[in-house]
Amino acid sequence: MGLTYGQRALMIGALDARNFVGTAEHSRYRDQPFKRLAATGKMFETVFFGTRAEADRVLAAVERLHRPVRGKLGAESGGYAPGTGYSAADPELMLWTIAVAAESAATLYGLFVRPLGADELDSFWADWVRFGELFGMPGDVAPEGWSKFRRYFEERLASDEMGLTDEARRTGLGVAFSIPVPTVQAPAMELHNLLLLGSLPARVRELYGLSWSMAQHVAWSVAVRTIRTSRQLSPSLIARGRNGSHFDAIARTERTRIERGRPPIRTAD
Repeated sequence: MGLTYGQRALMIGALDARNFVGTAEHSRYRDQPFKRLAATGKMFETVFFGTRAEADRVLAAVERLHRPVRGKLGAESGGYAPGTGYSAADPELMLWTIAVAAESAATLYGLFVRPLGADELDSFWADWVRFGELFGMPGDVAPEGWSKFRRYFEERLASDEMGLTDEARRTGLGVAFSIPVPTVQAPAMELHNLLLLGSLPARVRELYGLSWSMAQHVAWSVAVRTIRTSRQLSPSLIARGRNGSHFDAIARTERTRIERGRPPIRTAD
């Protein structure tokens, strides 16, 4: 889950052009996208698993990074009109950022481990709301309870506001399906990509121009069942905990590619 839900969340999150453009314009996302994503993943896991002091340091650093993030969408603006403003301090955008992460984590947990019950989902969402509050999101902007959250999420996903800039589409596909990994791990990425593709809502695949065949669905279903069954036999060291070493390996591989003159994101274009 820790190695998959982030890419899924990023793909869905980019459907709000304000979210993607704000990130692209106010970070080194274009130059070293995977280094930035690795840093974000490690920050999240520090808040999840670290001490209070470690988490406080991360929260303070993120607040400094987000403070200057504001601007307006250009002519190519996804589902919003050109000139629409954005800000990292916008409660609606904070909620969307938390929403795509929470929904992705719950979806993949349900696929790879087991479906969560109604009370568990309510508790799970309450934890994510608290997570958002730690980063400055007003708690009252969030729907109360999982069922209201799901209604909010599905309505947002189906709305006309959801759309991709050309850059967001290229970047989203590259970040999700062309992760730079050491050569020894390359075969595993085919499985990763299949699992990710099959977990996406049909609306998201449609907006990214991704096909989904019956053969892919059958292969995906078999892979999901296999992972869920085999997980019970996995040592806790593998099944739980941080993924920082994996994130670092991805960032190192990206750096090596850039030093060799190769683009950080490889796309079909």
